[in-house]
Amino acid sequence: MTKAMPPEAVISLDLTNPPPGFLDDPFPFYDALLAHAPVLPQPDGSILLSRHSDLDRIYRDTKLYSSDKKAAFGPKFGVGSPLFEHHTTSLVFSDPPLHTRVRKIMTSALTPRAIAKMEPGLIATVDHLLDGLAGTDQVDLIEDFASTIPIQIIGNLLDVPMDERGPLRDWSLAILGALEPSLTDEQLATGHKAVEEFKAYLEDLVARRRASPGDIETDVLTRLITGEGADGQLSEIELLQNCIFILNAGHETTTNLIGNGLALLDDHPDQRQRLLDDPALLNTAVEEILRVRSPNQLGNRETTDDVELDGRTIPAGTNLHLCIGAANRDPAVFDDPTRFDIARKPNRHLAFAGGPHVCVGLTLARMEGRIAIGRLLQRFPNYRLLPGRISGGRIRFRGFAALPAKMS
Repeated sequence: MTKAMPPEAVISLDLTNPPPGFLDDPFPFYDALLAHAPVLPQPDGSILLSRHSDLDRIYRDTKLYSSDKKAAFGPKFGVGSPLFEHHTTSLVFSDPPLHTRVRKIMTSALTPRAIAKMEPGLIATVDHLLDGLAGTDQVDLIEDFASTIPIQIIGNLLDVPMDERGPLRDWSLAILGALEPSLTDEQLATGHKAVEEFKAYLEDLVARRRASPGDIETDVLTRLITGEGADGQLSEIELLQNCIFILNAGHETTTNLIGNGLALLDDHPDQRQRLLDDPALLNTAVEEILRVRSPNQLGNRETTDDVELDGRTIPAGTNLHLCIGAANRDPAVFDDPTRFDIARKPNRHLAFAGGPHVCVGLTLARMEGRIAIGRLLQRFPNYRLLPGRISGGRIRFRGFAALPAKMS
């Protein structure tokens, strides 16, 4: 249970200069936003929104609320820069027709049948990692477990050779880190460099794949190259940048899902025991982890026309910050929203966004979370976190940089 926060603590909340304590524990601020300022203007002219009903409506209306970020990212990254090129070309920050073409390819590859075929390989990966955790005095559940799983799964999707996967995590963290509301010059430079290096690597990988195509049924990169499942082929820039997006999108968020889940279960021993007693609750437990500690805490849209929210007229061209972390605690939707309840039903969380932009990999992410958390609990039911956990330190993405633990 978080302590109630007075209205004045959030009326002046600025995402580019968050108040003390916000990065470590934003949830009291979210509750205060919902209670006192669900539509909160920011100093830069953008608007922070926290109500579930507002976010749900905005996600479903692609005419009034655009995902295109060229206007917002030009001043942030520099028009034509590597980060600008990437984040204005990738699936998540695009509107039709590009969004439609890329999404068709992805959905045609990530069918329930295709995902089911990935499950044995995922189980083998998780079990191998768990073998490595046994018999050690102390482990880091992020470095030694959670972060490794999505890299292997998404690397398999694009058939990235195993011995070439080493740089993927650092590139991903740098590129996604550039989406934070405020950046240092060093973070910006690191993000630009990561895009350039990632793109150069993929140019070589694509050339190799053109020369020797993979199985169209299982190799998403080959599907992207041929345009299989869409109405036409992608341009070279669209192809490369959306390969980067695919490798990035499922990495940090899935790492956070697994890490957040293991931390929540350790912090709530009654719920851990409940899950151990009834493993059938694993699916609803994953949904509750997604709600309570959503790996992605913020989304964005831009208004295409004047709109009215909470009696306030918001002009066309306004950037909206969609506070997923707050919407998932909205008492208008969730009973006792601050309580972690692994059997919660219904659970209409927005961790995967919604509407046409609902996360294309949500079924795969759920499977990774279910298998990783479930098999770790089965193997190490008495694992315990040790002092020294380190927050990821981000506003947009919620997770841990380190989770030291003892497995016996």
